[in-house]
Amino acid sequence: MKTVKIIGVPEHFNLPWHLALEENAFKDRGIDLKWSDIPEGTGRMCQMLADNETDIAIILTEGLVKSITAGTKAKIVQEYIATPLLWGIHVGANSKHQTIEDLINTKAAISRFGSGSHLMAYVNAQNNGWDTNQLQFKIINNLDGAVTGLTDGTADYFMWEHFTTKPLVDNGTFRRVADCPTPWPCFVIAATDNFIAENPGTLEHILEVINLYSEEFKSIPSIDRTLANRYEQKLEDIQEWLSKTRWSQSQLNTTTLHKVQDTLLSLDLIDKKLDSKSILL
Repeated sequence: MKTVKIIGVPEHFNLPWHLALEENAFKDRGIDLKWSDIPEGTGRMCQMLADNETDIAIILTEGLVKSITAGTKAKIVQEYIATPLLWGIHVGANSKHQTIEDLINTKAAISRFGSGSHLMAYVNAQNNGWDTNQLQFKIINNLDGAVTGLTDGTADYFMWEHFTTKPLVDNGTFRRVADCPTPWPCFVIAATDNFIAENPGTLEHILEVINLYSEEFKSIPSIDRTLANRYEQKLEDIQEWLSKTRWSQSQLNTTTLHKVQDTLLSLDLIDKKLDSKSILL
């Protein structure tokens, strides 16, 4: 049995992996896949890839591209979610800020530098014509930290996946003032260069299994109810999310990769573009 370490966020996007694990689909291929949830998100996962603390990560596209450009020895082995991530832009329930325009030159809560919440703050600023040099940040580590930061006023707004944070909007902890979709497919499957070089057959088996599960995922009977129950979401929210989300079974295309790099370069978040062979397997 080959042991493989894999990480991802504890969100509904990753249920296909958990179903495959629960049904021993990887063990049937001789693979003991060890899943770890990383609530801190992409910034932390990039660090774990860089430090070889994991073999594989289900990770945000823009965060990984930035990390590889900065020297992380990893590659995108496949696109995972082919559709954009819908980032909700949230303020505390009692915040004086009522609209997206009110947030110019205020402080964004981010899980860490290099995370999606950090990088998408730049994309949102660019979308709204703000001076990105004026962006300010407060590191809050995770969603619980954001609740504290927005409630006590140490941060003004927080960007996180719309549906993951919706229960906090529904219960009056946050108010959502706007949404900001990623301009590209949101999640990819990444692996360290070491793992790719040493375990090509194992990686191929892992991709075969998850692609079978992700391809059939939306047709599983009552999958909407399963998701709503497991992730404590309202059924109608899960149904809306499912209608917007498409899983991929193919590699990220080079046109999309260039768009990600061009955007990061225009925002001074990377200092150079790499050729696609340096990023895509």
